[in-house]
Amino acid sequence: MLRTLNTFAVDLIQIPSIEDLFWYAAQNVVGRLNFVDCVIYQADEEQTCLTQVAAWGEKNPFARSILNPLVIPFGRGITGQVAANGTAIIVDDLLRDLNYIPDTQPARSEICVPLIFRGRVVGVIDCEDPNPHAFGEEELEILSTVAALTCAKLELLAETERSTQRYRDLVASHAQLSQEISIRKALEEKLFEARRLEAIGKLTGRFAHEFNNLLTVVLGNLEFLGTDLKSPEAPLYLDEAKTAADRSARLMRDMLTYAQRTRLSPEVLDLNALIAALGQTEDIDLGLATGLWQIKADREVMQSVLHHLVENAKEAIALGGTIHISTQNVVHQIGAAQAAVDLLPGRYVRLCVTDTGVGMAPDLLQHIFDPFFTTKAVGTATGLGLSIVRGFTQQSGGGVHVLSKPGLGTTIQLDFPALVP
Repeated sequence: MLRTLNTFAVDLIQIPSIEDLFWYAAQNVVGRLNFVDCVIYQADEEQTCLTQVAAWGEKNPFARSILNPLVIPFGRGITGQVAANGTAIIVDDLLRDLNYIPDTQPARSEICVPLIFRGRVVGVIDCEDPNPHAFGEEELEILSTVAALTCAKLELLAETERSTQRYRDLVASHAQLSQEISIRKALEEKLFEARRLEAIGKLTGRFAHEFNNLLTVVLGNLEFLGTDLKSPEAPLYLDEAKTAADRSARLMRDMLTYAQRTRLSPEVLDLNALIAALGQTEDIDLGLATGLWQIKADREVMQSVLHHLVENAKEAIALGGTIHISTQNVVHQIGAAQAAVDLLPGRYVRLCVTDTGVGMAPDLLQHIFDPFFTTKAVGTATGLGLSIVRGFTQQSGGGVHVLSKPGLGTTIQLDFPALVP
């Protein structure tokens, strides 16, 4: 007997389902412990009735089959009472028990043990014998042990099912997340394309308007000049036409720089020397780092960038203030807090132009790099200054970062890749 129970305890690990568990308990355990009959009942989810689901003996003539499986309501008969109150019962003589429900063959003794799982009766192990007084404490202990081992396996099967369901849920969630990511990426691509087309439309319209104004000046003055070459105003017409043509050429250069399509001629530069050439005036303070690393950039465009930054700063302090131009060596590291711009890790030379002027509100700050955006009077600027600053810096492998608050001034920070000594 002990060997059979030990084998059952070991084999429980391999049993894959509740159906296999009940048949194994009935045939391979109870059937080998000198019981002439065994039927296992399973309760429904509502716990209203029991159904025979596994058997050993007369009810099981061959394989996994049950002759005329009974369905017994909770509370009816001996088995139903055990299911209703969750307490084992031994009946010594069924002829004296009015609750007995005869099955295929009338019996004289019966023992019923409940299967209790998580506080609920999920089934009953029922054994009958043709002889009275066939069951005692020993049989009760045996079937109670079988019931306990069976319920322990039910817990394992339930946990396996929970784990399987969690895995299914995880797979479903992953699939849903992947689908949502794909949908989001598709929407982002559509949004990016829409914004790109909108930006191109605005850029084209503003460029056409600006260029048309310049051509109007050129053509108008040439027309006046054509009417009378000997007019005393002829040199003035020529001068205005030449000025407009020069502005047109500069506009085209600025557009190419903004689009990062201009042909740069990079050379090794000492940024400190270029800044020093600007001169230190009363409203410009220089703070140039010693031992500054060299960079490689287009000299002419770099001078133009410095000019744009200083001019913008001077306009910001028109009502009073100072400009501070500084340089320093910096090292960008992955995840470093000082990496305000998205740059590859490495060594960079930083140029900062800071003014103590009026500053900018957030709604203006987010547009300062937009092409043709300007806060200056109409006709005094193209609005490409900061656009070409960013275009040139990015084309040179660097990045731009701007800090500004109303009343506290503005700092424009440019980082250029440093040449390794």
